[in-house]
Amino acid sequence: MLNARDYPFADLELARKLERTEARANREFVEARVKAFPDWGAEWTEVAGTYAMFDGPGSPLTQTFGLGMFESHEAQHFDAIENFFIQRGGGVFHEVCPLTDASTFALLSERGYKPLEFSNVLYRPISENLRLDAVRNENIRVHKIRADEVDVWAQTAFEGWIEFTEVADFLRDLGHVIARSKYLPFLAQLDDQPIAAGALSISDDVALLAGASTIPSARRQGAQNALLEERLRQAATLGCTIAMMVTQPGSGSQRNAERHGFRIAYTRTKWQLTEEEKR
Repeated sequence: MLNARDYPFADLELARKLERTEARANREFVEARVKAFPDWGAEWTEVAGTYAMFDGPGSPLTQTFGLGMFESHEAQHFDAIENFFIQRGGGVFHEVCPLTDASTFALLSERGYKPLEFSNVLYRPISENLRLDAVRNENIRVHKIRADEVDVWAQTAFEGWIEFTEVADFLRDLGHVIARSKYLPFLAQLDDQPIAAGALSISDDVALLAGASTIPSARRQGAQNALLEERLRQAATLGCTIAMMVTQPGSGSQRNAERHGFRIAYTRTKWQLTEEEKR
C-alpha cells in the first residue's frame, strides 16, 4: 500500500523529469517515422531546451514539449519555433506545464496564442513486486510483443481507438513506426485472441505509459488493468522508479489511474497560435 512518503514532491524538479520523458518519447517516435516513411517530412528540433516535433500537419505529436521549463524563453526563441512549424505547413501548438517560467505565459499572450485544451499529468512510484489492488481476469495474458506481432499489435490498437476518427490516419501507420522505435509495445490476449494494446517508453528512471486501448467488443473485462500492471512491473525491472501517464481531466482514464495509485502532478494547457497571428 502506497503512502504519502512514497511519492516525490510534485515540484519543478519532478515536472522537468516528466516533461523531458514525454518529449524524448515523442522525439523517438518522430525519428522512427523518418525511418519508416522517409518522404513524410517528419523532423524535430530543440530550441532553448524546448523540443519541437513535426510529424505531419494533422498528427497529435506535432507540437512542443517543455516550453520554458529548462531555459527562460525570449522572442527570438518563439520566432525560431514558430518558423519551424509554419515552414512545414503545420499549426503551432505548445503543451505548457504550469511550473514553466512566468515569462512564457506573458509571451504566449503577447504573441496571440489561445488556450485550446487541458491535460492532467499523473505519476506514481513503482517497484518490481507491484500488484494493483484490482480483481483480475485470470484468462487475460499480457506480454511484450515479438517482432512478428507488430501488425497484430497495430491492428488491435487501431480497433481500440476506432471511434476517434480524427487520429485514424495517425493510427493506421502506427505499427510501421513503432517497429522502428525504442517504444516497448504490449499486447493483452483473452483466450489467445488479441483484445488490447499499449506501449511503454523509458527515459532514465521514468516510464511513460502511452496508447492503451481495448477493442470495443472486449471492454470491461479487465484488459486495461492487466495491461497497466504488466507494463508497470516491466518498467520497474528496467530500472524505473516512477511511472507517468497523461489523461483528459475528469475522464475515465484519470479515474482508473487514480484507483491504481496515480496522483495528479499538474494540469497542462495546450496553446495554439491563431491563424491571424501566423499570417
